[in-house]
Amino acid sequence: MSTNSHAAAPAPRPLRLGFLALTDSAPLVAAQELGLFAHHGLRVQLTREAGWATVRDKIVFGELDAAPAPAPMLWAAQLGLGCAPADVCTGLVLNLHGNAITLSNRLHAAGVRDAATLRAEALRRRGENKLTFGVVFPFSTHHLQLCQWLRAAGLDVEKDVHIAIVPPAQMFRNLAAGTLDGYCAGEPWGSLAVQRNEGWCPAWSAALSPGHVEKVLFVRDDFARSRAAEHTALIAALATAAAWCDEPQHREQLAEMLASPVYLNLPAASIAPALLGRFACGHGRTESVPDFHVFSRGDAGAPTPARAASLQSELVAAGLVPREQADAALPRRLFREHLYREATANLDPHASNQSKLPHGTPVHV
Repeated sequence: MSTNSHAAAPAPRPLRLGFLALTDSAPLVAAQELGLFAHHGLRVQLTREAGWATVRDKIVFGELDAAPAPAPMLWAAQLGLGCAPADVCTGLVLNLHGNAITLSNRLHAAGVRDAATLRAEALRRRGENKLTFGVVFPFSTHHLQLCQWLRAAGLDVEKDVHIAIVPPAQMFRNLAAGTLDGYCAGEPWGSLAVQRNEGWCPAWSAALSPGHVEKVLFVRDDFARSRAAEHTALIAALATAAAWCDEPQHREQLAEMLASPVYLNLPAASIAPALLGRFACGHGRTESVPDFHVFSRGDAGAPTPARAASLQSELVAAGLVPREQADAALPRRLFREHLYREATANLDPHASNQSKLPHGTPVHV
């Protein structure tokens, strides 16, 4: 019996990309909606996930190929801190900034106005009724920034307050229910609390930690090697989308994209203020914060060894990464700047403007 030796090879399966309902998933959403994945020859399947631990485990065990993730998650996965270890890396920083500290209006009614006045209330409730704050993941900039803010007020985060791990989309309802007194989370969960008259925001990450790396494209090392061409195309598509997201004239359209039921499933009016740099903090206060979200400008997308080394130092100082495991070579191993430079060297800066809306494959929720 003869066989057809020239039969076409089966098409590779779509890339499985996870995301959470957060404003800083914008490059992923824009790449899908603008047709940039297809423009770079990619077939993708987007899946909205419940929380960061799920994203971590699905990457570690190969159920997802890639996902935006808090940058410190790379250290946790690589070193097996709270999870099975896996060789991981990133070739793209997806955004800088984007978080806010939100406190309940109950605290405002009790006289809290800032970190200093929070200290008195926290010490008053230091017994069985400790103030409880939420962070989205132990290994996250949110955890670092909340602890930094509390320590600056003279509080011992190990003794004076309780810190709980809560998925971002659960923060607001826990604040409203009274099980959280405050939280540090990415947008739009601070703005939503303000708009629903449940909370207010005394601080945000662009002011607390200017230039900090927030989300990175989180992949396993073996994916980056075995599907190198697709990984390169994925970085290129997302970098092009990030540049589009950073154009001020696109921010209102971006808020509408994100508002879709398959992405954040929230009103665009809750998403737009931080994107537009007009951050409503609550109780009549609005701040001009043009760098609340930075997706691309100023070489934001580059996962440089210097950025990684700085973050590793913060994680060690906070006690999240054991000093003996903080190898000097680890930052360069986790942040692969060369992958970013190779993927973006010949990008067409106008590619996103040539794409049509809507475009892309179905999103699974």
